Amino acid sequence: MTPTPIILDCDPGHDDAIAILLALASPEVELVGVTTVSGNQTLDKTTGNALRVLELAGRGDIPVYAGADAPIVRARDVAAHVHGESGLDGPDLPQPQHAAQSQHAVEYLATQFTRSDKPVLVATGPLTNVGLLFATHPGARPDRIILMGGAIGEGNRTPAAEFNIWADPEAAQRVFQEGLDTTMVGLDVTHGALIKDEHTERMRAAGRVGKVVAELMDFYARFHKARYPDLDGSPMHDPVCVAHLIDPTLMDVRDAAIEVDCTTGPSRGRTNVDWRNREHFGAPNAKVGVSIDGDRFAELVVDRISSLPASA
Repeated sequence: MTPTPIILDCDPGHDDAIAILLALASPEVELVGVTTVSGNQTLDKTTGNALRVLELAGRGDIPVYAGADAPIVRARDVAAHVHGESGLDGPDLPQPQHAAQSQHAVEYLATQFTRSDKPVLVATGPLTNVGLLFATHPGARPDRIILMGGAIGEGNRTPAAEFNIWADPEAAQRVFQEGLDTTMVGLDVTHGALIKDEHTERMRAAGRVGKVVAELMDFYARFHKARYPDLDGSPMHDPVCVAHLIDPTLMDVRDAAIEVDCTTGPSRGRTNVDWRNREHFGAPNAKVGVSIDGDRFAELVVDRISSLPASA
């Protein structure tokens, strides 16, 4: 089986970190590059975190490219209340030994998406880099995008909006307007993709990488247990995008028309999603995840993370 090459555009972030590790542990995909954006924390921190995670897994050879340090229009607003001051609070991760590449992330993406053998773009942070790519390089288009963001129902940053879309709604709207092969993995799915305490303990016993992931989960779970006491675990938002590539049968996906609310009011960042072909809403411009086999997803994450070498 030939692995699917992917680029992760991300803002690590606990769940971004686990998405990176899931990709590295999965022979179905090949992580060829990482681009970073301001989101869960400031750009310097998300970039450093991406480098740390790659080095943790013994893959410091994978290049990292820093991108946008603020949304296209809006003021920057990070999620320190979820991910801590470092963006990866919990384990004691050393300073990275490698540095990010000098090329800007948007320029790197442009070179990758003008090739004939294009990787899949997996975007797990605010879509600023991708929106800027489309605005500045008209000929550079990925054949396929899988993004974590949005919701059909309730948001998490506000009652109306999920954080990644809320952080840069103009960029997100630009991405959906392109009408590419885009799949939105929203909160309706990721709130069913839970890592529970028993999963964390299994990873903790599985070597050095698993222990670090467990310590990440210890910190990450504190917020979710307080905010979502009705959930029996912590939602693994970003790894669902990678899991969808590994095993497309995990998630039920429907064609949808998606439009982002770019106003400044309480609905800012809401993804208005129609997957029921309502009259007068418009033709589908993307796909949207509507359900997931949460048990199989959790087993996939635990098994793959546990398989990473203890000596990495």
